[in-house]
Amino acid sequence: MPERNHSGVRRRRTISRRLREAKLLTKGALNTDHPIMAHIIPIRRCNLSCTYCNEYDDFSKPVALDVILRRLELLGRLKTGVITLSGGEPLLHPDLDEIIRGIRRHATLAGMITNGYLLTADRVRRLNDAGLDYLQISIDNVMPDDVSKKSLKVLDKKLQILAEHAHFHVNINSVLGGGIRKPEDALVVGKRAMELGFTSTVGIIHDGDGQLRPLADREREVFLEMKKFEKKHFSRINYFQEAIANGEPSDWRCRAGARYLYICESGLVHYCSQQRGFPAKPLEEYTVDDIRREYITQKSCAPMCTVSCVHQISYFDFFRGEQTRTVEPVPAEQLVSIRAAH
Repeated sequence: MPERNHSGVRRRRTISRRLREAKLLTKGALNTDHPIMAHIIPIRRCNLSCTYCNEYDDFSKPVALDVILRRLELLGRLKTGVITLSGGEPLLHPDLDEIIRGIRRHATLAGMITNGYLLTADRVRRLNDAGLDYLQISIDNVMPDDVSKKSLKVLDKKLQILAEHAHFHVNINSVLGGGIRKPEDALVVGKRAMELGFTSTVGIIHDGDGQLRPLADREREVFLEMKKFEKKHFSRINYFQEAIANGEPSDWRCRAGARYLYICESGLVHYCSQQRGFPAKPLEEYTVDDIRREYITQKSCAPMCTVSCVHQISYFDFFRGEQTRTVEPVPAEQLVSIRAAH
């Protein structure tokens, strides 16, 4: 595609996305009886094995297309605004393009979180055609090591492909904590992302229960530098991270199970990727009554939570909706097991 035409298409897609974002924000502010975002897992298998990650295995088959499309229809009936594909590695699903088209039929916006390894120019063009709105890649270091192979050295060519061909919004997320050895790498990754025209965010890696790991002094310094990179945009509402960086609890109302849903590969609704096991109710049976119940449920895991997507979505209702029901987090030994050695 000629550069001028590519730029024009990208600009039109950006305008369309922002209009839909505005519609989503208005709808979310006016009514609390629907999910703003859902993460759905089309495949649990991943082609990598980052040591800090507890969200993958190395053997699962992809969820059948008709099953995924049915789940998307159910999320549409709940009037879900954004549906994001996660994993595992969603690019391993053979019917990914049809899944994205299904999202666009039933939701306002379509997103995907990927490790980026399987991106090619043709794959990016197919994602354009399917209607993807957002893509996020987390890059953990500059050079691969035994903690993570998601390195800038390996992925820089993939980023260049995205810069040249993607019509959707691309965010590159750097990480701190969780065994990442060189916190300065986050600065290198963030600067490279902005050079290529992407947005840049920083995340703090949680432990196996999705809870706080306070940053060391140098990590905290890098974190504050990275925060300067972040532009004002809904996906970069991360005020809670400043408390986490200081090892302090966050004062917020977690709306997991209501405004945010996590649907595992078995089709069960969970609070989030780190609290798999509750409420663990089939999506087919999930109703507005469930949303209303979880909306007023105070989760005891919330003060030390680092799961940024749940925080971001919960900001919609920070000053309203007093939570009068309490529930304990699911103990680690009761969480749904998804890791297996082969």
